Amino acid sequence: MKQRIETKLIIIIGLIVLLLIPIFMIQNLIDERSELQQQVQAEIAKSSSDEQRVIGPFIHAQYLETVTVDGKTSEQLMNITLLPDSLNVSSNLSTFEKYRGIYKALLYRSQNQFEGQFKINSLAVLADKKIKRLNLILAIADIRGIGQGSKISVNEREYELLPGTQLNQLPEGIRIELDYDTLRERAVLPYRIDLNLQGMRQLAFAPVGKNSSLTMQADWPHPSFVGDYLPLDSTISAQGFSAHWQTNYFATNLQELFNQCLFSSDCTLFKQRSMGVNLVDSVNHYLKNYRASNYAILVVVLIFASFFLLEVLRDEPIHPVQYGFVGLALAVFYLLLISLSEHVGFNIAYLLSALASAALLSVYVAGMLKNSKHGGLFLCGVLFLYSLLYGLLSAEDYALLMGSVLVFAVLSLIMLLTRKVNWYGAQPQDEETS
Repeated sequence: MKQRIETKLIIIIGLIVLLLIPIFMIQNLIDERSELQQQVQAEIAKSSSDEQRVIGPFIHAQYLETVTVDGKTSEQLMNITLLPDSLNVSSNLSTFEKYRGIYKALLYRSQNQFEGQFKINSLAVLADKKIKRLNLILAIADIRGIGQGSKISVNEREYELLPGTQLNQLPEGIRIELDYDTLRERAVLPYRIDLNLQGMRQLAFAPVGKNSSLTMQADWPHPSFVGDYLPLDSTISAQGFSAHWQTNYFATNLQELFNQCLFSSDCTLFKQRSMGVNLVDSVNHYLKNYRASNYAILVVVLIFASFFLLEVLRDEPIHPVQYGFVGLALAVFYLLLISLSEHVGFNIAYLLSALASAALLSVYVAGMLKNSKHGGLFLCGVLFLYSLLYGLLSAEDYALLMGSVLVFAVLSLIMLLTRKVNWYGAQPQDEETS
């Protein structure tokens, strides 16, 4: 009897190892489908607009400076960049989806208002210089997203928008040409920008102002705040979210990093200085499917352990082929889940897959044990196990804790049920001898 039990344990462990093959194949399938979705999203971004990051406004001046070196006089091209003294941004996002086949991409349309002012005393150096360029610039990650109705007003005068920034490091964006003669008599230059911008998933702003603030509202209930600065306060509900950021020069060191990016070609740190949001897709069924498949071995082990326990307690042998069919049925559950979730969503797909798998297993067990009552009990047990698995998938923050408690509870139950088993005789010992 001892030899029979040891042999059966070795066979069961071998079957579990073999079942890793279809489980890994299903996980690879999930990865392939997820990558295909990302490719479709990238194609949609190419045909519309991608993630957006807005830098500005800022003033860029380029002029000729007469330089004398070793008695030789020449003209040298010089640059001045001026960041705003104050920058106040109000952004309102409305989301929509684009489909290509069964795949979709989340996009948004945003209405953004920029208000503030420049202190232009530092531009006085241009008074007797030959000015090559004097632009107010708004750099934008994907200029294709700029919508109709965008405009820039400086000192209550609306200017014509020109494409491009004329800067090598930040080439995409819009600009207006300023006239120095109209600026030289002013100490402060107020501005207002209305920017209608379309993008995909993410929208971020660089806090280029000496004092910068951002207020953002959206109809998307799953924001992930990105950048080096978290909002001072935020409100998230089922209808959407609102958030407010505020920062200053002392917290950003942005002037130095900005000049380093434009003139030293090192934009790494500067591009990290941003505040914004990433619109997270909370119904990413591929991620949920992958997380569910990570628990596949746990489910197989629990089911096989219950069968083995049934053999020991009832002394009713179960053939390894029957173990194999049960294991394959458990693996097919995840194949059903991934295929159905692409069409009906994860929650409904999980319900349908769990019912189909549990029903199949209960009918098989009832026939295998020639006992419909045991088949019904097994149906309830499998549904309860799938319910616990769904709870693990839903409770992201407590998944590890719940999984540990589940394993401990199952192990404790098995140990309690088998504490009086005589493993040499495969029969429970009498109370007197235990």
